[in-house]
Amino acid sequence: MDDLISDVELLRQMRQGDKAAFTTLYRRHHAVLYRYAILRCGSPGIAADIVQDVFVGLLTEQFKYDALKGPLVYFLFGVARNLAMKHDSALQKTTNTTSTNSLLDDEDEDEVFDTICDDAAPLERLLHKQMAEDLRQGIACLAPHYRDVLILYEIHDMSYLEIADICQINVGTVRSRLSRARQALAERLSSHRDNIVSAAQRA
Repeated sequence: MDDLISDVELLRQMRQGDKAAFTTLYRRHHAVLYRYAILRCGSPGIAADIVQDVFVGLLTEQFKYDALKGPLVYFLFGVARNLAMKHDSALQKTTNTTSTNSLLDDEDEDEVFDTICDDAAPLERLLHKQMAEDLRQGIACLAPHYRDVLILYEIHDMSYLEIADICQINVGTVRSRLSRARQALAERLSSHRDNIVSAAQRA
């Protein structure tokens, strides 16, 4: 029954103090936001913090949603992106040497893989685990503004217009960034495969 209630109505009920409405909104949207955040930031802990801040801000009305400007989920993605950008800035201030990859330990890498491939069958998961890890590392090495459009388009199947709205850029910029992100990612994955082949030949 909850699935039939619109986000706008749930938000109205939530602002009237209905805790069940907030819980429904959270369950409806937290998974996709977490998937975005974990790929965007590379750390399950940071991703969880971002998602929590998104919903706490929504609950406390720190983040003002206007239904006339589009669906709630796109607004939430925009808030998550802004929080991720703040994290980028904080990280740059605290260190110039720590990379996104170094934020992950073995258990974190497994969680990132599980998040990317959570619908795959066990055998498929095993066969594609290395590919998924290469992809994760490739995405992590992209500049944040390229990372945003690539994740939203390729992982979340959003349109150029939807991405433009979330990232507050024009559609032409979305196209340009997506093209460059794909090219950079393809080059990195190709280079990685070449290194593996060379190592195997030397062995």
